[in-house]
Amino acid sequence: MAYIQGFGAWLPERVVTNEELAARIGKPASWIADMSGIDERRWCAPGETVADLAVHAAEDCLRRAGVSPSTISMVMVASGTTERRFPGPASAVADRIGAAGIPAIDLPLASAGSLFGMSLASRLTEAYPRILVIGAERMSAVIDLNSMDPSTGMLFGDGAGACLIGSDPGEWRVVDSVLHSEGAGASILQLPWNGPLEMQGVQVILQAARKFPAVVQEVLARNKMTADHVDHYIPHQANQNLILRIAKSLGVAPERFISNIRMRGNTSSASMLIAAAEAELPGQTVCFAAFGAGVHWGSLLAVRA
Repeated sequence: MAYIQGFGAWLPERVVTNEELAARIGKPASWIADMSGIDERRWCAPGETVADLAVHAAEDCLRRAGVSPSTISMVMVASGTTERRFPGPASAVADRIGAAGIPAIDLPLASAGSLFGMSLASRLTEAYPRILVIGAERMSAVIDLNSMDPSTGMLFGDGAGACLIGSDPGEWRVVDSVLHSEGAGASILQLPWNGPLEMQGVQVILQAARKFPAVVQEVLARNKMTADHVDHYIPHQANQNLILRIAKSLGVAPERFISNIRMRGNTSSASMLIAAAEAELPGQTVCFAAFGAGVHWGSLLAVRA
């Protein structure tokens, strides 16, 4: 049995408003807000790395949970924006937080990475009783600031979120999770090593609008529950309009969907955990869900312990 024992987050200091981006993309600030539901996002300072973000979020998570780094059994870091091909940031993050020597795994999955990490961690706690899952992204590094694509450049922000999953009782008990991948759709959202972000926006929205609610319904049906049984939904923060569309598809009030995208932007694999760390969750049931490049998508169901 696995439990979510705490969340943490970290955001860079620099605030980037729609007004700042408007001049670069040739659109009014109000257009950005209407299309995305985003008013501002955070961007890293020069030289700030994915590992830096991850370390800060990890430390925040451990502090909130009251857990010493020396007791961590494994670290997973999900990121699609690491600075080099290898090694990934996971081993450096483990070392820097004071947990050197433990297995450290990189998950190069954009958007859905932290959800996949949470699901995998919940299945590994018998062997590794305390696993730190981190999503960290420096999306500003992949945006071409000189010729910013209006449909994508406005969306993204930087940041990191973390989640501690273990076998000791915690605030939330993980009930079940579902994961899917479909390589045939990989070309609709990809980031080549030496090229700009390639995003077929319409296809991404269409795929996400179908797969998001379907995978939520799948995990709920496996546990004889309906969408109305869930008090809080915490999705990947892709686009506010998409979140509203998913809520409508599931037939639940939008207020049940935790959303911080207006002030944080889309921080890819970090977004879901940042939202969880910033949210108040007074209910008894929470469902996490994500869709991302690959394409990968999934959901995780947890109940108050």
